[in-house]
Amino acid sequence: MSYLKFEKALMTNLQESLRREVLRTSRSGAYSSSTVVDCNTRKYHGLFVVPIPSIDDENHVLLSSLDASVVQHGAEFNLGVHLYQGGVLSPNGHKYIREFNCDKVPTTKYRVGGVMLRKEVIFQAYEERVMVRYTIDDAHSPVTLRLRPYLAFRRADSLTHENYQALRDYKTVSGGIKTTMYANYPQLYMQLSKKNEFVFQPNWYKNLEYYKEADRGYECLEDLYVPGYFEIQCKKGDEIVFTASLNECKVSTLKKLFQEEVDVRPERSDLYPSLVAAAHQFHYRKDGEQYLLAGYPWFKTRARDTFISLPGLTLAINEPDYFETIMNTAVKGIYEFMMGKPLTVKLYEIEQPDVLLWAVWAIQQYAKTVGLDVAYKKYGKLVIDIEQYIESGKHFNLQPRENGLLHTEGREKPMTWMNSVANGKPVVPRTGYVVEINALWYNALKFSAQMAEANKDKKNKEYLEKKAEMVKVSFQNTFVNDAGYLYDYVEEGIYDPSVRPNMIFAVALDHSPLQPEQQKSVLDFCTRELLTPKGLRTLSPKAGGYNPMYQGPQVTRDYAYHNGTAWPWLGGFYMEACLKVYKRTRLSFVQRQMVGFEDEMMYHATGTISELFDGNPPFHGRGAMAFAMNVAEILRTTKLIDEYSNL
Repeated sequence: MSYLKFEKALMTNLQESLRREVLRTSRSGAYSSSTVVDCNTRKYHGLFVVPIPSIDDENHVLLSSLDASVVQHGAEFNLGVHLYQGGVLSPNGHKYIREFNCDKVPTTKYRVGGVMLRKEVIFQAYEERVMVRYTIDDAHSPVTLRLRPYLAFRRADSLTHENYQALRDYKTVSGGIKTTMYANYPQLYMQLSKKNEFVFQPNWYKNLEYYKEADRGYECLEDLYVPGYFEIQCKKGDEIVFTASLNECKVSTLKKLFQEEVDVRPERSDLYPSLVAAAHQFHYRKDGEQYLLAGYPWFKTRARDTFISLPGLTLAINEPDYFETIMNTAVKGIYEFMMGKPLTVKLYEIEQPDVLLWAVWAIQQYAKTVGLDVAYKKYGKLVIDIEQYIESGKHFNLQPRENGLLHTEGREKPMTWMNSVANGKPVVPRTGYVVEINALWYNALKFSAQMAEANKDKKNKEYLEKKAEMVKVSFQNTFVNDAGYLYDYVEEGIYDPSVRPNMIFAVALDHSPLQPEQQKSVLDFCTRELLTPKGLRTLSPKAGGYNPMYQGPQVTRDYAYHNGTAWPWLGGFYMEACLKVYKRTRLSFVQRQMVGFEDEMMYHATGTISELFDGNPPFHGRGAMAFAMNVAEILRTTKLIDEYSNL
């Protein structure tokens, strides 16, 4: 039975189909993305979106879309779908769709009279090349296929408009053409596996509308340049492979190359293999180093996201080699940061105060997978060095205090994962003693003691255990309140009473600074006030500033970002805390919570998880179409469920 399959009724209902996106990526950070009906609704959508290092550090939309038309008996039927200003739809190619399937590669089946056409799209894993295979499954007479490329040649976060600077020149290459719109851009090679004729018919298509950008309060109209069209004579049984790339390829190999890429793609038969495939989309290689992208389409390789995501995206799917490769890159960045040197690796925001503590947590998860001795040999020195670096006060965003806790200044600049800014100030100014930073600190001290024990360093082990006990007492005295939950942050005698999800880490981490009854109380508070089918809310609905709907202009979304929206990755730690506190008695409850993510495979970006969700029903997915921490924590929860099921 097909898992990610959409029938004609859904595909022709644009209210439903335009909400569902498709994402395919390469290991270079390049990607191909649109909706399931191939109608772009974001400026970030595009058939061929690639980094152009010679210009900047961003992705660029070169080929926005490729319209296919079937010509038979002199009549042309355009299978494309575009929205223009005012919501005008032209052409109406969705009405020819009979089925869309995303189990292996995105596949669309069309029917135009007696012609049955199948289109499959794939992005080559290790090359910046997108390929589209058209197969004439049925035709009672010869068919002409026309392919019109819509060119943008602009940054993915901007828009283009008709201009006189755009170049119209092109050159013929084997099986197609190469062209560029501007002198600072590389040539785009568009080639086909079958003999074709390129008809030069330049035209600007004006005022295409991206409604998702309008919803976000951004400019939403764009002009795209179509240089002409490729015309191919076909018959029943023909396969034609189109490719767009920055390099010329041998067209005689295209059919074989496409099939080889299909053969190695996993089958998305249910939730788990879909998430495994999604996990691989975040892998990123640059300059010989391996990273994890924080998400698509606009996130980079952020340090915090890397360490939180790493266990779920590698260890939870039995890929410890990937963990080691990515961590080896991160280790370089960590030591360069601690030594005050410029970073030679692309690990953004490593200076944030919780990042090194999350790195220790990630290594701790690795140790649970491969054993403490193996983990010590690889990363033991790093863990001890991080602990000593923080305790010595050398981290310029963390100040150790006499009570053992860590203090950070977050009033002028956000210093935690709740990092939205409005009018130059943090929306949630978490400052002073921050609850998850100090929970992570206690956990890091306890794990460092384990590492010292693995090194047979009895003296340091005893010191670290004593230090951890001091932190534990101070943590309880500082954060535990009479209501039974934890203050979110405490600064100079001011206790922030907001019921936020950050307290869940004090329960979920392997070493909790709370007493068992305190852990249960915190967990129960999260269940009552923060839990949704899509993770934990960032603020209790009982709070005056509760804002659960992430929509509207940028400033409106900034205020909602961490004030009521729900995040699946927080739900992962919540479910871990449930299993830790209640063991198997909460196993069925946790399994039911996972059902909320089954549905997500069919909505928003098919086969992956959106960045965040509204905090109120119906819990719409918002933000980025794919978010690494969310996919990671759902995978890690899946592994935890298996472990507790086998107890």
